[in-house]
Amino acid sequence: MTRFTSVAAFGAALVDLPPADAGARRAAADRQARLTKPVGSLGRLEEIAEFMAAWQGRARPRLNDGRAIIFAGNHGVAARGVSAYPPEVTEQMVANFARGGAAINALATAAGLSLTVVPLMLEQPTGDITLEAAMSETECLEALDAGAAAVTGDIDLLVPGDMGIGNTTPAAALCAASFGGSGIEWVGPGTGVAGTALQAKIAAVDDALVTHGDARTAFERLRRLGGREIAAIAGAVLAARHARVPVLLDGFIVGAALAPLAAAQPAIVDHCLAGHCSAEPGHRRLLERLGLSPLLSLDMRLGEGSGAAVAAGVVRAALAAHDRMATFDEAGVAEA
Repeated sequence: MTRFTSVAAFGAALVDLPPADAGARRAAADRQARLTKPVGSLGRLEEIAEFMAAWQGRARPRLNDGRAIIFAGNHGVAARGVSAYPPEVTEQMVANFARGGAAINALATAAGLSLTVVPLMLEQPTGDITLEAAMSETECLEALDAGAAAVTGDIDLLVPGDMGIGNTTPAAALCAASFGGSGIEWVGPGTGVAGTALQAKIAAVDDALVTHGDARTAFERLRRLGGREIAAIAGAVLAARHARVPVLLDGFIVGAALAPLAAAQPAIVDHCLAGHCSAEPGHRRLLERLGLSPLLSLDMRLGEGSGAAVAAGVVRAALAAHDRMATFDEAGVAEA
């Protein structure tokens, strides 16, 4: 099990990334070529099957234990009015998850995913990133470790999600710090802010970039500009890589958690699929920077892992076709 007990351990894990199983990918591609269809006729479904084979290390990948894990945290910058909702909604939504009443509960069930919720010190918001670091070194390591600890057992697919009022502000700051640009290029409406509230959000990101302009490493950017749930997502995705568990990414927040890691080590996204492109304006730009093409584009912007949960149905369809179709030999069908 991957642990992040020190900044050095995190850095080493980010540098030493296990590769995919090339043999399993070739075997999956060979099977695709023998199935009763014209080569390439299932488009990205074929690519998904081969991707899953490569990371699961089996020619016929499975989706028996797909797991949505929602990390929740509160943000000091939310006090600046950057969200349409008050910070207490984070904890209220965590309770809603527990009751089964949120969108992710319904969508995870529809996709055949189990659901785990990991609240992270909701009673203690992170520091206001316009003035100070979001977390201490110890707090950031604890959040990274909480994410890694959630990746347990024989997961076939990890679907990380987020809950945290105000978290599109640190997400935008992380993207700008990692890939360049200013607040106006990365900030969007989030929960629906507009007008003066949107301007306050842009200003908050610009102030944070000035305050933390000397944050140069992936860890320091996460620590200073992120949040507990954002760092936990980064820890979960990095731990999944070391366990060779494929990851299906959700929207802007989940992608932003990877931004500082990808800026330092672009290969971190090799075991990730982009579930969808959200309606948050910065998400499309972020996916381009990450080099990922989304499976879906449904104008969703909820978070919670909801878009990725819908996309998990596409992954499941790709694996079903790959596994259950007959080959030309089995079906007695003549090949081209």
